Parts: sequence; C-alpha cells; structure tokens
Amino acid sequence: MPRILELGLNRIFRSRWGVALVIVAIIAAVIGIGRLFADGDPNSPSLGSASPAPAISIDPSDDDSIIDTDPPPSPSTIPGRAQPETVAYAFASAWCNHKSVTPKNWRDRLLPNATKNLAGELDGVDPAGVPAERVIGRPSLVPVSATVVNAVVTMDSGKLNLRLVAPDGHWLVDGIDWDGS
Repeated sequence: MPRILELGLNRIFRSRWGVALVIVAIIAAVIGIGRLFADGDPNSPSLGSASPAPAISIDPSDDDSIIDTDPPPSPSTIPGRAQPETVAYAFASAWCNHKSVTPKNWRDRLLPNATKNLAGELDGVDPAGVPAERVIGRPSLVPVSATVVNAVVTMDSGKLNLRLVAPDGHWLVDGIDWDGS
C-alpha cells in the first residue's frame, strides 16, 4: 500500500468521524449480505422493514388526552433546610476538593449532602480520579418535580451534573454525571 494512502487511512481511523464512517459501512454491509442470503420469498419481510405502527388518534374534545404544558412544580423544601441550589453547590465544592486527602476523608465530606444510595456507590472511590479542581459557577437548576431537581454546576474543566431528591423535603444528591466537554 502506498505510504500516502496508509497515512490517510490512519488519520481516518483515529478520528471520531472515521470510526463512525467505518461503523456505518459495516452496518450497510451486514444489511446487504442479509438481503443476498434471504430465501427469495417476495412476501418475507426484509431486514429493514417492520410492521406499521398502530394509528393513534386524539379526541380534542377530551380534556384527558391533552398533554400538560404547565411547567413542573417548584421544588419544595422543609423550612430551615437548605435549598437544592445550596446543596448542589456544597456537594460540588466537596467533590472537587480532592487533593491531599484520603478516600475516606473525601467521601466523608460528601456524605452530609448525599443519599445513602449514592454514599454506597462512592464507597472505595479514589478521589484522585476527580477531573475538576474548583467550582466556577452557580448551579443551574432544572426542576423535574416537587421532589426531584437536576443541577448543572460549571467546574474549571467541565460540568458536574447532579440529580437531587427530597422525598421528605430535605434535599440530597442522589446521582452524579460528569461532562468534560
């Protein structure tokens, strides 16, 4: 294979677009081969066909069939307890404070703002893998219901996505997701 062609193919296979292109080509090849080996019966369904979806009709006069366009209810908090934004900020600050600390001490700092379920998931986690050093923005809240809120906290190297729950009016972080982009 000529050296120029080899270098070009190496670049393609190293990029995300190149990998996506290869995956699409493989899928197309599998579908094409499947059609070649079909038994030839014109009544048999092809790999790309499916039965049609059932028709759905909505009676506009029926109030129960209209989709609710109201925003979700505002998060509720027991008086004297921290608001979800405060809990998200405190958790994110403790999460990124991972330098020169043992895994146990790091986890202990997170526990006051974490559910028991999340505390169990954090057991044994090495804080050296935390990809952020500091919080640089206020949490942005997206209410899901009166007892569930999603919070996005801007960090120095990405965004920390937190799911907060408050079944009893006391907000706690129940889920963590990192977006490094």
